[in-house]
Amino acid sequence: MAVPISTRPEPDRVPAVARPATSPPPRPATWVLKAVMAVTGTVFALFVVVHLVGNLKVFLGPADFDGYAHWLHEDLLAPLVPHGWFIWIFRVTLLVCLVAHVWAAVVLRHRARVARGPHRRQGLRSFRSFQARSMLVTGTVLLFFVVFHVLDLTTGTQPAATAEFARGEAYANLVHSFQRPVVAAFYLLAIGTLFLHLAHGLWSVVNDLGATGRRLRATGAAVAGIAGLLVLVGNMLIPVAVLTGLVA
Repeated sequence: MAVPISTRPEPDRVPAVARPATSPPPRPATWVLKAVMAVTGTVFALFVVVHLVGNLKVFLGPADFDGYAHWLHEDLLAPLVPHGWFIWIFRVTLLVCLVAHVWAAVVLRHRARVARGPHRRQGLRSFRSFQARSMLVTGTVLLFFVVFHVLDLTTGTQPAATAEFARGEAYANLVHSFQRPVVAAFYLLAIGTLFLHLAHGLWSVVNDLGATGRRLRATGAAVAGIAGLLVLVGNMLIPVAVLTGLVA
């Protein structure tokens, strides 16, 4: 029996195209950078809260505030660690966290700009979008403020510090500093910037550490906003009290 021969032409064979080699994933991974941002940001948030609680002792008077400053710098965790060591361990820890935080932020910002390309989002943007886009700016302002704050009230370096600066006189140094309207205004500006940075940063921590679910994310946003607002109000009370003569 004869086998019918198909008269349809065979389809043209498509030559195999070599796939372009994929670029290796960036190192460190983006999730690692976000985790670094989240952990170091949490450390800074805890420091801001504890620092505020300590600074509010200024309303108790010179004896209580100076006593707290002495305990913090000399006696905290003693004799577990030698007197005066804790504050330096703490400062080194904060410095390491600061370097890691800034490094991760710069790398993530660069990757985001490369991924976005030349196209920018058009139209109205939400307040949270504004916070996210301004994180690098607010972080830079806070970095300058931290440097000024250390020179003013920790090392007593002029012209950041007043001529009346005296080591061990924490209450008097704070009052003399905030009696300068320009310094008080700069402090208030920095605290407002801190509110924007802290509120969005804490909300980002909830997301970057893997929180899912609308309710949990909404709770994280509420906690971040309330914490930022409390830090804002609490820190603003101090320079306002000095300028109005309530603390003098």
